[in-house]
Amino acid sequence: MSKELVVKTNRLNQAFQTLSLSEFHIVQLAIVDARHTGTGLTTDTPLRIDALRYAEIFGTTRQNAYQRMKEAEDSLFNRRFSFFDEDGKLVKSRWIQQVKYLDDEGAIELVFTLAVVQGISKIDGIKDFFTQYLLSQTAQLNSTYSARLYELLIQWKAVGKTPLFELATFREQLGIGVNEYKRMDHFKTRVLDLAITEISEKTDIEASYEQHKKGRSISGFSFSFTQKKTRGASSENRKHSENLDLFSKKMTDPQRHLFANKLSELPEMSKYSEGSESYPQFAVRIAEMLKDSEKLKEFSPMLEKVGYR
Repeated sequence: MSKELVVKTNRLNQAFQTLSLSEFHIVQLAIVDARHTGTGLTTDTPLRIDALRYAEIFGTTRQNAYQRMKEAEDSLFNRRFSFFDEDGKLVKSRWIQQVKYLDDEGAIELVFTLAVVQGISKIDGIKDFFTQYLLSQTAQLNSTYSARLYELLIQWKAVGKTPLFELATFREQLGIGVNEYKRMDHFKTRVLDLAITEISEKTDIEASYEQHKKGRSISGFSFSFTQKKTRGASSENRKHSENLDLFSKKMTDPQRHLFANKLSELPEMSKYSEGSESYPQFAVRIAEMLKDSEKLKEFSPMLEKVGYR
């Protein structure tokens, strides 16, 4: 997860868009996976997204992940967004131009539009032009408003403070319709306050906002945020020692079979699979391997991921 870096041009990041959380996740995965291939995105090469990978990143089952992906793709195909180009001209675009279902493989293939391809890059070095953040920072967010706000804030990571976001533009960037949360108290309590709380609890930053007025009316908001401190080395060392002690103990038979089933669906375990064996067959073999204390230690990172404590 440490290398799951999402990179967008700030122009695309500031676009006026309305995405559900599942649609947002599809776009994020596309960005990350395009980087992993080393070739980026093109308008004529499909990008494959697997349900198993979606499940691993966003903490759900493989079956639920594929259902979410299909529903998200269906609506994403009809979504439009708009942005201002380098000449200050308004441009309207769709997100994707083509999709292919791979039901027997639990995957979909997408082809993005030109505007999206030009707004997503695998280049790391242009910090002033690109918004960069780790996928892990937004993977646990439950609100699309939280995820969008995080993207808008992290553009200003170097200074930890944003300029004034004019209210009308800010609402469009969050994907809020003209008839949604029209009352300011509803907008603040049901969108802004909840998003700030979730970002501060579940990501790497703690954020707050200040409202600005013209006369008696709120005209916009600005935000401040600080990076959370990472745990010290002593804490990490202590956790490592505790983990070694935990994985030096034998698992009970019910534990072996329970966690073998969970491990069988992790992408990291694919190197241990044999031929075309099914997930249940693979799980049976994993359960046998978990009898071996050395294998138990070898599988410890994956076991922690699926909840073994």
